[in-house]
Amino acid sequence: MSIGLVDTSIFCEIVPVPGRSQQREEVIKVLEEHIRNEVTLLLPIATILETGNHIAHISGGSQRRATAQRFVDLVQQALADFEGPAPWTVPEPLLSPEDVQRYLNQFPDCAMQGIGLGDLSIIEEYGRQCHLHQARRVFIWSLDGHLSAYVRPASSFLEQ
Repeated sequence: MSIGLVDTSIFCEIVPVPGRSQQREEVIKVLEEHIRNEVTLLLPIATILETGNHIAHISGGSQRRATAQRFVDLVQQALADFEGPAPWTVPEPLLSPEDVQRYLNQFPDCAMQGIGLGDLSIIEEYGRQCHLHQARRVFIWSLDGHLSAYVRPASSFLEQ
């Protein structure tokens, strides 16, 4: 079984967020495949916050409201029950003050590489999941090339 961290670019397609959703059909097909393959999908807090920010900038009021409500429903399903109807959950634990401080310490160097704080937190969560689940495939599911490159194959050392 694999663990996938859902990036903002993917969640904007799933919601969908107008102006941020150009590949929805393809993303939904991959989502269905992940569900069939029992991939554990995690919805990082950065993805939730960034998607919410994109929704807040939709120009049409009624479209903004409807999109915001779909978004809220999807996130609440993930938060309500880890066995609930959503195909993803929110990673536990949420950010600690120590996590935020570590991200801030790394941020100046990351900013020089074009890596924002949200992406940094997703990359850090990827590393945490790799550490927690050493025998499982872990990946960042993203339409952004720099994030989709984060894939750690399943380890075969336990299969010997």
